Amino acid sequence: MKRGLIAATGVAAMLVSVAACGSSDSDKGSGDGGKDKSLTVWFMDGSNPAGWTKTVQAEFEQKTGAKLNVQVQKWDGIQQKLTTALSESSPPDVVEVGNTQTPSYAQTGGLSELGDLKKEIGADWTESLNKPAVFEGKQYAAPWYAASRVVIYNKKVWADAGVTDVPKTRADFFKALEAIQKKGEAEPLYLPGQNWYFFDGLTIGTGADLVKKDGKKWVSNLGDPKVAKAMDVYKQYQAFSKAPKDKDEATPQQADVFAKGKTGAFIGMGWEAATAVKANPAIEKDLGYFTIPGETAGKPEGVFLGGSNLAVAAGSKKQDLAKEFLKIALSDKNEAALAKEVGSLPNKDSLLGSLKGNAAAEAAAPAAKGGGTTPLIPEWAAVENAPNPIKAYMTAVLNGKSPEEAAKQVEADVNKRLSQKQ
Repeated sequence: MKRGLIAATGVAAMLVSVAACGSSDSDKGSGDGGKDKSLTVWFMDGSNPAGWTKTVQAEFEQKTGAKLNVQVQKWDGIQQKLTTALSESSPPDVVEVGNTQTPSYAQTGGLSELGDLKKEIGADWTESLNKPAVFEGKQYAAPWYAASRVVIYNKKVWADAGVTDVPKTRADFFKALEAIQKKGEAEPLYLPGQNWYFFDGLTIGTGADLVKKDGKKWVSNLGDPKVAKAMDVYKQYQAFSKAPKDKDEATPQQADVFAKGKTGAFIGMGWEAATAVKANPAIEKDLGYFTIPGETAGKPEGVFLGGSNLAVAAGSKKQDLAKEFLKIALSDKNEAALAKEVGSLPNKDSLLGSLKGNAAAEAAAPAAKGGGTTPLIPEWAAVENAPNPIKAYMTAVLNGKSPEEAAKQVEADVNKRLSQKQ
């Protein structure tokens, strides 16, 4: 699912890319498990940091007596590779899947139901992180980690404009941007017209659904007033930016623009700050982070939660052993350790304290509970294939069309993509 790959790749880039302890170069699955007491786990490149992997492997092997065979996969081409692997007689036993990819693999019958595991260890999983692991009311995966966007700002630019307080509401944020604009020495906010995942977060904040059911088919819901409300908020933000209205945050890389020191803030993933520092080390001392503020204080803006789930292959002959691995990997101790090591959002609200000391992750944490994803239907994948029609919708509104007109302009394309066979 291309959308899933993009989102999860963004999260993976935040993590430490390592060769997993105990990994194998072989891409073969686990075998049928008879005499060979081992478990094969597929992680995606960058998702399993060294310290966490070493600890989990040791715990698993000591508790079960089985060998943990970790195989690290590349994101490029993973959808087809994993789809094929899950259909074979000897698939990998446990697989990491992008959170919004889970419905596709569940629909094809490639994943085992994990309702019993949810009852045993997941009663207090954060609902927003667990939602992508559920398809048609059944638990097909377990939430592992997530990440979301925050405001990354230049403290010097803000101070020069007389802004000293971190915004608590959206109105406060706009006032800060207005002060920077009035000062006239820096671009208040770098926000291109097609930062689609920030917009998706705004739709989550307004309670909008991007699709709706028409009989048995999914169709576009871009004409919904709630979507229009989210786009109006986006337009207010974008008015503070000189960024092109027909480009996204990667064209050019927004962190590189911010690195020049002439931008008040941008909305991005925490790891993008490191990109800015790499381009201009001198800017590091001026970096600050805060949660994207919502309409009212104490209620952050809606955010898109990109991340990964762990699932058990339906064809694995080691179901019990695979679930034992999940119990260990997803234990509170190991979830907290992962969060502390790489700054990812853990799967329980009670573990958010593990992020203390990581400024970007601490800024992301308050919005996790109210976050969400794109529509959790297999049909959604085709919508985000380039050229993404929702990006065209956004540009059209920013260039003067009403949200209703812009929605009508792209809804035929959206509906065509939603009707494509999976």
